[in-house]
Formats: sequence, structure tokens, C-alpha cells
Amino acid sequence: MFTGIITGIGRITAIEPLGKTATHGKRLTITCPSNYLDDTSLGDSIALNGACMTVTSLDPAQQQFTVDISAESLSKTASLDSIGLINLEKALRAHDRLGGHMVSGHVDGVGSVTAFEPISESWCLRVLAPKNLAKYLAFKGSITINGVSLTVNQVTDLADGCEVSINLIPHTIQNTALQVLKPGSQVNLEIDLIARYVERMLNPATETAAS
Repeated sequence: MFTGIITGIGRITAIEPLGKTATHGKRLTITCPSNYLDDTSLGDSIALNGACMTVTSLDPAQQQFTVDISAESLSKTASLDSIGLINLEKALRAHDRLGGHMVSGHVDGVGSVTAFEPISESWCLRVLAPKNLAKYLAFKGSITINGVSLTVNQVTDLADGCEVSINLIPHTIQNTALQVLKPGSQVNLEIDLIARYVERMLNPATETAAS
């Protein structure tokens, strides 16, 4: 379990295929900020751009770790198969503060950035979410974008999905990998857990998985 409060900006520095066919996954090597891995052990969970992954090897001297990601996970996420900056969050501990909202680290869909532009001292981020996620997104509700817990400022339903508008303060830009987004960028989305359960309770006889 996570909170959507990013604890470090890492970088995917190497990608190694785990086989020769499209059904094989990949091994990612992630380089972290200084001392980030000091309290990390093999088997720990770390969210990469909002996707929960398991640490499969550690190199504390180089501040690097690896994860193995399946072809299925790669097909359901964005930004995990290319070199570049990535948001990191370690799993929530029982005594930690819950600064964002409850995040499972399970990506519900991939969205597309439609706008990312400065407005006064802040930035406006607009993302088009898939149509099947639209009913879970609400004004002042929570959404996780590339692992970052954010508040929805505006919702616009469109024929091909739902566009959400979010205000980002300078601190968020400076301390997350959202800083590298641009129109057309693909982002990982996770809806609020509460919205998921409300949907299930209101429609117990229907399939409600947002995937």
C-alpha cells in the first residue's frame, strides 16, 4: 500500500529483455538518489510511476536496484519500458503519516496528457483518461498520476474519455518526474479505492474492474 507522496526521483538506466519473444518481460535497473536504498531490502515493494514492483536485486554502493516486470504489466502501463526519470515511492509502513490518499500501486489505465502549461506560479496539467474510468473521477476527488496523489480541479466528459484538470504547485514539479511531461505523454492512472468500492456496492451483479 502507498500514499501517492513521492519519496524520490529515480532514473531507469538499463532495460534487459527476459526472453526473446513478446511474451517475455523485462528487467529494469533503477538508479536512486543518495542514501535512498539505505533501509531497503530484497523483496521490498517500491512503486515506479505508480506501479507496485518487487526489488529483485540491490546495489547500495551504486544506489541501484532491479525489478522484473512482466509483459502483461508492460502492456497495461506507460513509461516503464524506456530510459528516463521515474517517480519512486516506498511501501507504506503502519506508523507512517498518510499525506496523500490510499494507493494500491495497481494501475487502472493509461491516460494521455492533453496540456501542461504554466499559470501564474503554478502549472495546469490536463489528462485524458480512458472512457471506462470516467465514472470514477470527480471534482475535488483523488487521482494518482504516475504515482503522484493529486486532487482533480475540473472534470470534462468527452466522447472518447474524460479529461481531468489538475493544478500543480512548484514543489510538486520540482520533486517529482511530472516535470518531464508534455502534451502526448502517456501516464499511469489509478482511481480512488473508495470510488471502486462504492461502484461495487451500487452494482453488485456487474463487473466493475477498471482495467
